[in-house]
Amino acid sequence: MNKKEPMYFVYPAYFVEGDSEVVVSFPDLELVIEGDTYEEAFLFAKNYLKEFFIYSLKYDYDIPEPSFYKDIIKKGDRAMLVDTFVFPGDLK
Repeated sequence: MNKKEPMYFVYPAYFVEGDSEVVVSFPDLELVIEGDTYEEAFLFAKNYLKEFFIYSLKYDYDIPEPSFYKDIIKKGDRAMLVDTFVFPGDLK
């Protein structure tokens, strides 16, 4: 990856409503985060995804390829693609 250009990442995520929170999981990355509402959970997931990639790129960790949405998301699942950008300045 060229660390001098902005990098764009898109990963599928599941949204599961609990009693008092919405849990978001990224199956390809084994990341889980939650928020009080769908909107909050989505925003937290975007931020968490960005922080994950910043950390992974800074320390040269392997980043798994995202699965194809259609291959892991089944009809009726509450899921969506979540994206983020990592800019060169984020890696300093």
